[in-house]
Amino acid sequence: MLLRIYGNRQLKTLPGKQTRPTLARVREAIFNIWQGRIADCRWLDLCTGTGSMGAEALCRGASLVVGVEKSKSACGIIKQNWQQVAASDQVWKLLQGDILQQLPKLSEQQFDRIYFDPPYASDLYKPVLEAITRYELLDMNGEIAVEHNPKLWTPSQIPDLEICRQKVYGNTTVSFYSYQ
Repeated sequence: MLLRIYGNRQLKTLPGKQTRPTLARVREAIFNIWQGRIADCRWLDLCTGTGSMGAEALCRGASLVVGVEKSKSACGIIKQNWQQVAASDQVWKLLQGDILQQLPKLSEQQFDRIYFDPPYASDLYKPVLEAITRYELLDMNGEIAVEHNPKLWTPSQIPDLEICRQKVYGNTTVSFYSYQ
């Protein structure tokens, strides 16, 4: 199966329902909201899935894209997609494994934009957001976009973070967090 992103580029996706690609209108909306803040940014893509958000960030000029994905087969597809779209001066890295075990490995880095899209029915939301602050992964001027189904998860208060905006796209809500 193929997916199209910025610049009409095609990405590979896994067959079946193992991953849920971010809807095109949600992807476009997030990049419109963050317009002007992607070029040269450091992007962290959590629960990377197909890698479409990281690929889009690379296409729009992010200097660094780091992804964390549990599925080994998804990681193979993500690597192919990111190699295809990354320019020679862009750096990307993909960590395969459990997200809560991988986040401490990133504690020496900070990111300007963090995109977090776990399986909607997971219990990862609060622990991952708390880990982002604990390991100081978000730059002081950065933002986190959390994609979720509002029927399955309600954004909660996370120490040091505040919800700065929320956008609804049908059954999908994106809640944006930044430092207070």
